Amino acid sequence: MRFLLAAALLVLAACSPAAQTGKPVVAVSHYPVEYLVREIAGDTVDVVSLASPGTEPHDIELSPQQVGQVQTAAALFYIGGFQPSVDDAVSEADGEVVDLAQGLPLRPQDPHVWLDPILMEDMAASVADTLTQIDPAKGEQYAKNAEQLRSTLQALDKDWRAGTKTCDIRTMVVSHEAFGYLADRYGFVQRGIAGLSPESEPSAAAVAELASFVQDSGVTTVYTESLVDPAVAQTVAAEAGARTATLDPLETKPADGDYESAMHANLATVRTGQGCT
Repeated sequence: MRFLLAAALLVLAACSPAAQTGKPVVAVSHYPVEYLVREIAGDTVDVVSLASPGTEPHDIELSPQQVGQVQTAAALFYIGGFQPSVDDAVSEADGEVVDLAQGLPLRPQDPHVWLDPILMEDMAASVADTLTQIDPAKGEQYAKNAEQLRSTLQALDKDWRAGTKTCDIRTMVVSHEAFGYLADRYGFVQRGIAGLSPESEPSAAAVAELASFVQDSGVTTVYTESLVDPAVAQTVAAEAGARTATLDPLETKPADGDYESAMHANLATVRTGQGCT
């Protein structure tokens, strides 16, 4: 059995990006983490994402090959409490393991920290520090790239603050409660059709109650998501006489653009939906 395990790991190592390029392999949990690593590391590492683009990352199951990649990676960057299978694989990692949510001011049971650009800035600093530990010779490059990313995130925060300073409606009704950090940062109150898990299904009574709330509170827009079935949100909106619009929770890579462009698109959607001037 020991021989078979060793042989399997040798095969995984031979097929790994590091075996082909000689660069350190860095494993990342899902898209927002991947964005940070790629922006700071550039082409100095090979990035292995444990979540496929366009798929719901909450409940992924890691394949044996992916577990092998976690074991042999120079570093694993993830956000604890978001993907149980990734949390479980942490103990298998031989390299640096960094929970980017560690030390951040967290909302109870809510891992969606990346929707706050300021918290993304804090996570970027952790990524840069860890990459420098792995490859000190490139520390100056990582610091320079991290500073550029910091400027990008600060500009994004400035745009959000200016764009949402004056809004007619401060309650955001969303498909699932992924936008709590964004709402807290920019002065909104989040009201979710479903809870923190996008798979949770509200009862008929809960849907009717929420439709009444939307109608009575003057909410004009109910927000759907690209990876979540919009049917329930559409029902709430129809019963309340509201419209729907799509917000990207950025759990997976946008179909077009990147984190920065998607967050600007979200800002435009929120400004329209919340009556911001």
